[in-house]
Amino acid sequence: MPRPQQPTADLTVSGRVTDAATNEALAGCTVVLKGTQKGTTTDANGDFRLVVPDGSAVLVVGFIGFISQEVPVGNRTTINVALVASASELAQVVVIGYGTTTKKDATGALTSLKSTDFNRGVINSPEQLLQGKVAGVNVTSVSGEPGARQSITIRGPGGVRTGSTPLFVLDGIPLDNSSTGGATNPLNFLNPQDIDAIDVLKDASATAIYGARGANGVILITTKKGKAGAGSLTLSSSLGVSNMARPLPIFSADAYRRQVVAVGGVLDDQKASTDWQREISRTAITQDHNLSFSGGADRFTYYGSVGVQNQEGILKNSKLNRYTGRFNASQKLLDDRLVVDVNLTASQTVNERPPIEGIVGAAISANPTYPAYDATGAPARYQAFTNPLITLALNKDLTTINRVVANLSPSFKITKDLVYKLNLGVDNASSTRDLQALANAVPQQDGRLESIYANNRNVLIENYFTYTRNWADHSLTGLVGHSYQKFVIQGRNWSINRFPISPIEPINNPGQGQDLTLANNRPGGFATENELQSFFGRANYQYKNRYLLTATVRADGSSKFGANNKYGVFPSFSAGWRLSEEPFLQAGPFSDLKLRAGWGQTGNQEIPSKITQALFTSNVSASTSYPLDGSANYPAGTTYTRLANPDIQWEVSTQTDIGLDFGLFGGALTGTLDYFRKVSGKILLEVIPSDPIQPAATYWTNVPDMTITNQGVELELNYRYVNQRGLRFDVGGNITFINNVVNNSPYTVITSGSASGPGLTSATVNGYVNGQPIGTFFLREYIGIDEKGVSKYRDVDGDGIGGTDKDRIAAGSALPTRQFNINGSVAYKGFDLTANFNGVAGNKLYDNTANAFFYKARLVKGLNGTTEAIGEANESINNAAPVSTRFLKDGAFFRLNNLTLGYNFDTQRLGVNRWVKNIRLSATGQNLFVITKYDGYDPEVNIDRTVNGISSYGIDYLSYPKARTFVFGLNLTF
Repeated sequence: MPRPQQPTADLTVSGRVTDAATNEALAGCTVVLKGTQKGTTTDANGDFRLVVPDGSAVLVVGFIGFISQEVPVGNRTTINVALVASASELAQVVVIGYGTTTKKDATGALTSLKSTDFNRGVINSPEQLLQGKVAGVNVTSVSGEPGARQSITIRGPGGVRTGSTPLFVLDGIPLDNSSTGGATNPLNFLNPQDIDAIDVLKDASATAIYGARGANGVILITTKKGKAGAGSLTLSSSLGVSNMARPLPIFSADAYRRQVVAVGGVLDDQKASTDWQREISRTAITQDHNLSFSGGADRFTYYGSVGVQNQEGILKNSKLNRYTGRFNASQKLLDDRLVVDVNLTASQTVNERPPIEGIVGAAISANPTYPAYDATGAPARYQAFTNPLITLALNKDLTTINRVVANLSPSFKITKDLVYKLNLGVDNASSTRDLQALANAVPQQDGRLESIYANNRNVLIENYFTYTRNWADHSLTGLVGHSYQKFVIQGRNWSINRFPISPIEPINNPGQGQDLTLANNRPGGFATENELQSFFGRANYQYKNRYLLTATVRADGSSKFGANNKYGVFPSFSAGWRLSEEPFLQAGPFSDLKLRAGWGQTGNQEIPSKITQALFTSNVSASTSYPLDGSANYPAGTTYTRLANPDIQWEVSTQTDIGLDFGLFGGALTGTLDYFRKVSGKILLEVIPSDPIQPAATYWTNVPDMTITNQGVELELNYRYVNQRGLRFDVGGNITFINNVVNNSPYTVITSGSASGPGLTSATVNGYVNGQPIGTFFLREYIGIDEKGVSKYRDVDGDGIGGTDKDRIAAGSALPTRQFNINGSVAYKGFDLTANFNGVAGNKLYDNTANAFFYKARLVKGLNGTTEAIGEANESINNAAPVSTRFLKDGAFFRLNNLTLGYNFDTQRLGVNRWVKNIRLSATGQNLFVITKYDGYDPEVNIDRTVNGISSYGIDYLSYPKARTFVFGLNLTF
């Protein structure tokens, strides 16, 4: 009779994981018992300890950027593992749209950022994560407001009415760039903590797979996924403290007293010393808390998270609260032939905004000798001006947005070479925006409530097949597919006036309003539906792992275009030659050397809906009808507002790119050099008919021969050093030289930006000028003050009168000609320090704030100002300040964007490694300093001064000040 088998005792295995090339300890490596979820991670010294059932166990050791190893345990209790780097990260997987490739095999111009490369600090949206990280990508925070829109361009703007925003694709769902309600960034719904990687596609060979939506580049966002093995739970919390970084240098109370008298004004001195900018601002606190969990087995993985961010703005009554939840899962079925992926995110953002322009304008012009508060501690009330603290108390702009983005994407392996994938996605957002003004006696206002409701729906259905075949020295991947996407945008609004003075806010009881007449409160609404149907294909071919070819084509049909040109076809071709794989270079200094070249076309359809169709308007007015019975009663009249034009077609951007990727010193030094040229033609524009006898004042057309060209050079360099004592540092940077030019425009200037302020409203500031870049400032040239104390302007046309519209000149552009960024990090044992710098040069800014507020005539009237107001000693106090180059300033800057110091604790030494895998403390400073000649709040500004839907550039008017922020964080992984 056989003896019963004795149970095998557990074995405790320990060891260290190091870099095979440098012998440096690798902290954070995963060590998992193969076939189970049981595992651990290495500590700061690369050490691990794991209990296994017996000697037949196999350990799977892995780390990002290194080749995983499977190590049998046998009879050993100490196992040291040396991981080999994955060919200087050339094997890194990058997302290219409807698929992936490796960095070494890519033929297009693209950059991939992993979460470890992202910017740190208080982050609201994905654009901020990559600011200063990618050559050719310029990210501008339009203001310092929490959740403010980010202006982002990839290799320069190329359209007139289309803006410059690239296409964002979230886990395979192309997002709509339309506003989801309110005045903040529509991408604020996404929790940055959930993002695993961002891939930026820059040239046509990379973006053409997205056809009509790729003209401005494509940004692919991939969220975190679960991994088979030990489950993990991560808790991260941070606390941020923010203050105004650069207050405007307006006169103090003492300086104000001197300057008002010096310019001949009558001083109204109330004996106080009030800093009004300080009164409307505060030390703002931001809290950010996130909990995530992930794990899984061989056939099922999951990732989930919840996050809360409460951010106060540095202006009082300004805040953004965001609540997010995410769940991603992947299930393998039918012997792993069927894989079902699910991605779901739900969020709510609540944004409260004060009347920014009103309170900033009051704070920089109010008499600083007036006290801010009365004897009771309440905001003081004056007849001479409105205390901005009262304006803050009386007005509110509150927006709540609920958004759900989800997709289901099963894939089925039909044969070993052929895979079918279905992608079903939905993006649904609904918003409520309430603009409230409380009733008040001094200053007098009746009270008003306006409510705006919006719904955005985006539905996606995609089917595509991927074929992969390898034989001998050849490799082929083919892709064909179909995409259908429908966008529905709806909005409604209503309002009510004349509320009583009451402790009940109108937002809580609109029924208290007493004025609901159609003349003042007519309800409004709109609805648009657009559809996009596409057929696409791509082929990637390799020979001997060194000769690379890619061909892409996409045919897009859009409901925005007429029957004659509904579809557009957008092809691209690119090739790569990995010279480092050639026998004659394998003994050379290059670890990697690849030459790339690509050409392609992408389209653009981001224009108003239904412009190809005729539009009629019926109303009752003397301009549309006349009385038929001799009375004063006008019947309804119907007129053409827009003529039909079924011939309008797609804007087309033709792009060429030549690039070189290289690596030296065993991959320690890597770099990329690119030359690019992008020409946008068939420009869509709303123009005035040449024949003045037309039923409609304007019509839409593709302007013949008009082009917008962006061309330039990008250079990226990165160097990494590691020694055996545990010291490691990385330093890198990128620089972009770019030129933009508009040719063959039918107009002297297509106005894109206009001024604001008393006597300035709607005055042209910049636009599209032939032979000049987009955003060119088209202004009168200020040449000083004459003997009468009045401004002088250069007489350009020689008619003897300087300062007329015919004397306007191209005085520089808001677009920078140089963009530069520097990134560096150093780590030793548990400590690490990371710094990111960014800057631009060659651009101008128009200081509309100074134009409207800082000149001598206002100071004489008792309004505060800066030394700029008294810069011309002999200027008359009656001199006006029209729009001119007097207020055009250099917009170049160099900024320390963020600096992070962190420490990873040795959990084994602390004796808590059985429960806690990692403990990290960090401190981050954002916007620590900026070097610039610009004397406004910040040189990184782009207030929306759009004219007729044409995007504006480089105008600063009463912008929300930028903050300097310090963030303290704690991360725990269990």
